[in-house]
Amino acid sequence: MSIKNNGQTAVLSNLLVNPKFKYFRYLCLIVVLVLFAYLNVFSGFKGRGLFYAFILSLPAFAFPIYINIYLLIPRYLVKNLFSRYAILFAIAISIALLGLAISLNSIPEYYRIIEDDAWLEDSLSIINIAFAFVTLSLIVVGTTSVELFRRWTLYDKQITELEETTMQSELQQLKNQINPHFLFNMLNNANILMKEDPGEASQMLVKLNDMLQYQLNDSTRNEVFLSADIQFLTSFLDLEKIRRDNFEYIVSKEGDIHNIQIPPLLFIPFVENAVKHNPDSNNLSYVHLYFEVQNNELSFICENSKPAIPIKKEQGGLGLSNIKRRLELLYNENYSLSFNETEITYTVNLHLKL
Repeated sequence: MSIKNNGQTAVLSNLLVNPKFKYFRYLCLIVVLVLFAYLNVFSGFKGRGLFYAFILSLPAFAFPIYINIYLLIPRYLVKNLFSRYAILFAIAISIALLGLAISLNSIPEYYRIIEDDAWLEDSLSIINIAFAFVTLSLIVVGTTSVELFRRWTLYDKQITELEETTMQSELQQLKNQINPHFLFNMLNNANILMKEDPGEASQMLVKLNDMLQYQLNDSTRNEVFLSADIQFLTSFLDLEKIRRDNFEYIVSKEGDIHNIQIPPLLFIPFVENAVKHNPDSNNLSYVHLYFEVQNNELSFICENSKPAIPIKKEQGGLGLSNIKRRLELLYNENYSLSFNETEITYTVNLHLKL
């Protein structure tokens, strides 16, 4: 029995969130509107007047339903602004009923089943006004329940997929970034520096220790402070500068970055690619990072020089598609990602709405 119910729930969820059934959902809503509009007037009008009344009733039902689905729910209800939602909900219902009453009253008397005076007296009574308000409210609340269930199903699906994708991508990042070859080079450089410059060797080991701690501990959290992630990137570039000659980097920060939280290891794939595809040891190579927080938006720019002799790009790795997928799951439509390549530079532009 539970297996059957789970299957039915899965089918219902698929109908509500799958883009393939978008037009089917639109059709269902139109059918509901047509049904209620007809039931509202079929017992009060006759002949051509029934058609006029039906056409005039459609906007009265459509207005509060569409306003509720596309404006009130996303802007107020899902953001827990319940008082504003209730007030605007009541206003939308009142406007719909007022417009319906005025429009139906314009239909000539000889199209009405009930005489004009009796119809006006009956429709304008306090009981009937209250009944009409409650009835239309219940209809709109029904669409609210369906829309909230659809959103909950969509969010639940995204969270599940995000957990799986994020876990796989972060494990892959750890595997690619802190690998035995990288650690061997850093420790070998530290061993050489211990004889030549013990102070610099000590600083290098401290940075390596901080970097490892961040990846193995802090990166398991859902969110970290932007300042901590920038410090991690700085340590990564510091170690790269020690490891190779003719390498420079800049990390520029603007705005209040200290109170901003982001998902961990969000920028390192871009920085890692900038370093990996920029291995010119004979000429000066660089990586420039720019962070700017303004108007509740975060802008990230990663620019790197390109080697004089192009290198062959390796297959595999994290891949741009996985990075885009993670951004899509984390920020939905609240981000933009673009790339710009010239003969001497490669630039990544990432903008996030916080």
